[in-house]
Amino acid sequence: MVTLRALAPGDATALTRIYSGASTRHTTGKPLTLDQAHEKIRAALARATETPRAQWSWAILHEDDLIGLISLRRRTPAMGTISYILREDTWGHGYATQAARQVLSVAFTTAGLNRLEAMHHPDNPASGRVLIKAGFTHIGTSDRQTDAGTTVPYQVYALQN
Repeated sequence: MVTLRALAPGDATALTRIYSGASTRHTTGKPLTLDQAHEKIRAALARATETPRAQWSWAILHEDDLIGLISLRRRTPAMGTISYILREDTWGHGYATQAARQVLSVAFTTAGLNRLEAMHHPDNPASGRVLIKAGFTHIGTSDRQTDAGTTVPYQVYALQN
């Protein structure tokens, strides 16, 4: 079982551990520095005070161990996106699916959204399985530009309330 909570200033070291190694392979490809982790937390705490709120970020905890991060972003008044990252040593236990299901509840109640979308890198099919288990449907692909200037066809999923 996982729980979600707001990020806290003391989470920076745990975030650097999450954003390292294989966990970053299909994101930036680079580990997060301690300064970047502090900035990520500061930005999340600042966004939590905005009205209307456009983004929510939660620490994913398993037995009081911060193992990941999940975010909900409002893209339009009725549509949002979710994204998540887990520490590599916690993959394959259903934690991302559990966290996603909790965020769906917030998205369709507190945030008042009626549609969510998510995408994953084509070389990361496990992330697609997480989305399917959470209730999303695969709807196609979307080409995304990489930092190297190449185009990659990301897999896109959606969920209607």
